[in-house]
Amino acid sequence: MLGVLKRPIVVTADINLNVVALTGVGLLSRLWQLSYPRAVVFDEVYYGQYISFYMKRIFFLDDSGPPFGHMLLALGGYLGGFDGNFLWNRIGAEYSSNVPVWSLRLLPALAGALSVPMAYQIVSELHFSHSAATGAALLVLIENALITQSRLMLLESLLIFFNLLAVLSYLKFFNSQKHSPFSLHWWSWLTLTGVACSCAVGIKYMGVFTYLLVLGVAAFHAWHLIGDQTLSNGRVFSHLLARAVALVGVPVILYLLLFYVHLMLLYRSGPHDQIMSSAFQASLEGGLARITQGQPLEVAFGSQVTLRSVFGKPLPCWLHSHQNTYPMIYDNGRGSSHQQQVTCYPFKDVNNWWIVKDPGRHQLVVNSPLRPVRHGDVVQLVHGMTARLLNTHDVAAPLSPHAQEVSCYIDYNISMPAQNLWRLDIVNRESDRDVWKTILSEVRFVHVNTSAVLKLSGAHLPDWGFRQLEIVGEKLSRGHHGSMVWNVEEHRYGKSQEQRERELELHSPTEVDISRNLSFMARFSELQWRMLTLRTEDSEHRYSSTPLQWVTLDTSIAYWLHPKTSAQIHLLGNVVIWASASLATAAYTLLFFWHLLRRRRNVSDLPEDAWQHWALAGALCIGGWALNYLPFFLMEKTLFLYHYLPALTFQILLLPMVLQHVSDHLCRSQLQRSLLSALVIAWFSTACHVSNMLRPLTYGDRPLSPSELQALRWKDSWDILIRKH
Repeated sequence: MLGVLKRPIVVTADINLNVVALTGVGLLSRLWQLSYPRAVVFDEVYYGQYISFYMKRIFFLDDSGPPFGHMLLALGGYLGGFDGNFLWNRIGAEYSSNVPVWSLRLLPALAGALSVPMAYQIVSELHFSHSAATGAALLVLIENALITQSRLMLLESLLIFFNLLAVLSYLKFFNSQKHSPFSLHWWSWLTLTGVACSCAVGIKYMGVFTYLLVLGVAAFHAWHLIGDQTLSNGRVFSHLLARAVALVGVPVILYLLLFYVHLMLLYRSGPHDQIMSSAFQASLEGGLARITQGQPLEVAFGSQVTLRSVFGKPLPCWLHSHQNTYPMIYDNGRGSSHQQQVTCYPFKDVNNWWIVKDPGRHQLVVNSPLRPVRHGDVVQLVHGMTARLLNTHDVAAPLSPHAQEVSCYIDYNISMPAQNLWRLDIVNRESDRDVWKTILSEVRFVHVNTSAVLKLSGAHLPDWGFRQLEIVGEKLSRGHHGSMVWNVEEHRYGKSQEQRERELELHSPTEVDISRNLSFMARFSELQWRMLTLRTEDSEHRYSSTPLQWVTLDTSIAYWLHPKTSAQIHLLGNVVIWASASLATAAYTLLFFWHLLRRRRNVSDLPEDAWQHWALAGALCIGGWALNYLPFFLMEKTLFLYHYLPALTFQILLLPMVLQHVSDHLCRSQLQRSLLSALVIAWFSTACHVSNMLRPLTYGDRPLSPSELQALRWKDSWDILIRKH
């Protein structure tokens, strides 16, 4: 022990100065004047409102993807002391003094800056030269669209960062496989791969494309590992189990954890509550939770309830009736029953209240002891304000002639008897004697006489129905479609038998105190389902584009324009880099199949190691580009140029590797290599020149004269760049 103290403790470290230098210039390019412009730039108006919700702990739902990216942006706001008080309603609006612009844009900028040295390391881990690795990093550094997107409060640079981190971590894990399997170094990189994949998916659903890429490459390598005869069966099983845990188990657990933190932070009611189920709303502080606090849990005969459609489409709505009747004759000439209208109303209203009545008794109050309603019981639903019973019969519905009309029965003393008995079907029951529960039970009402099911058709009634949603009796019901399922949202035990007293009671608060909590998994499942299925109506945007326009750079986006000068920010790609990246993709594809055919003919142009490195580079870069680009051709949504940036990044990584391959394996003489080097230098100088020429539109830090703007216009589609003073 004392002998150790006699010697100095020495720590040695290998520092790659290339990585240090690239990190430095990356930080400089992304952080320089980061708080300029001090105004809302393009989609900052969209993400900023969610940051404010985080600051105020208000629940929201964004159908664009999971919440991790929003949480990272909110973290920047939290570190800067943002209180969430800013009205995000207009692009170009000046930020008030309480908005920490630099902090809000910091994390996307850091992600963009760190992508530069990661590009270097990925190419190095693929066993290409330091020159190729430096070239890839420099191309990521100077590409104008990547710079612009990473300097704003947007998500693409965060997504690209975790995409690259996933690929880099897997390559470091794979390269350590031969020398130190199951070491701490090996486990660290394997686990980090799963973490990065989960973070990528957690930022945007687009991240799943890179996750699938990594899983595909890992599966291919695992398949070869299984065939390695030098490994015992136990060793192979350990390898496969480690990969399954790190690349499947870890991402799933982390993905759940992200949502857990998200839901823990957003515990207050907000403007998006009505999209969620009654049970979810009741789990939030304020809003419905304030209304439903203390409600009875079990629905009994005599209970007063409001019934919410579980489907929630096209709008969240409640079963409703009013004194108006269906027209005698519809516009198409068909006749109706002229009974009292029953609709689904998308607002809270006293006419949404119904009383659950026992058909064998006249009482409309809850007796003591309680008689809970169970699955399979036959009930009548009495409209609270008009005292008429929910009814359906063999009369065609107003807008859905294949279904039955649903009404509240009026006795006109004609040959149309009341048909107002309904059998309760609890869809999510655990047993056939389950009790009907407030909020928790999802139920169907099956008409006893005709077997029709009470259903929200979703059609808007004409003016005579006040544009409310149509309710029908669906005769041919298959399965438990959400439009046929209802749940009790508000509930009280009725105490007043007289109509006048009952009307006053319907306006009064509940008294019985029964609390209920929704589990995390139930909230997660519902929120995930809503994110995947909820779709806002996409309208054509001025700057929307198609995937084909991205490759040719035949589009751009005007992000910001100074209100007084001609200074402006545009999302513009470096045409030299974009065109070269596409050519490199085509060249790699041709060269790959050329080498493949020659290998089939037993002609070995490449050593085995070089071929393996070449194939892995293509699998990651071509695969990354294809998986992050081609799915957009199948998407029915408004698309923008920035959707192409993750795919472009993989193409950029491939470009210097193709150039090195041509130099090492296709150039036969030193003269050819020298000529190629000269061409590469000239090409890179041109790319730098274009990047510098577009710099004023990338940073927006100085006004441009009309002649300067005209000089930047080399495509007709760039008319947007020509602005008047």
